[in-house]
Amino acid sequence: MPTVRACPIPENAFLRRYLDTGAFADCYRISFDGHVHQSDYIAAFYTTRLFRLERLILHWAARRPSTDEEAVELGLGKRTHFAAWRVEAQDDDQLLLCDDTGRTRSWLMAVVQPGSGPMQTVLHFGSAVVPRKDSAGGAASPGFPFSALLGFHKLYSRLLLRAAHARLAMRTPDRAAGPSV
Repeated sequence: MPTVRACPIPENAFLRRYLDTGAFADCYRISFDGHVHQSDYIAAFYTTRLFRLERLILHWAARRPSTDEEAVELGLGKRTHFAAWRVEAQDDDQLLLCDDTGRTRSWLMAVVQPGSGPMQTVLHFGSAVVPRKDSAGGAASPGFPFSALLGFHKLYSRLLLRAAHARLAMRTPDRAAGPSV
């Protein structure tokens, strides 16, 4: 299986605007053999077993239920809200979500790689944490809870991307086909 790697945020990424304003932002990538439509990537990402656990926690702790069908609709651009997020920006290649508090962003992008060899799609996943303004005029920071959980965040991001890759591999017998929905 291909490896999930940390990488720079692409110049054309919706997530880039947060990096450029001083927020914490990260990006991970994994290569997929074949063509993956963005809509399929979004649906696969938000319906993995791992992310279903996060959705269950959001359902019970924040009263923000969601379904697999809603994840598919999100990928198809038919939803502006999903669980605890709202769509901030979406196009054919990427999706940027903002959480209900306005402090964090989640971003997905699928880029088909041009070339003469076998077709590949690079799947990206990234996050941003908008810093809190210090009321005393000091430097803005993401806050202690985020800083304390940064190691977990990095591991969880990699696991989510690997799980989405595995789900796509299971669901995509003909990877050159169009969207599965």
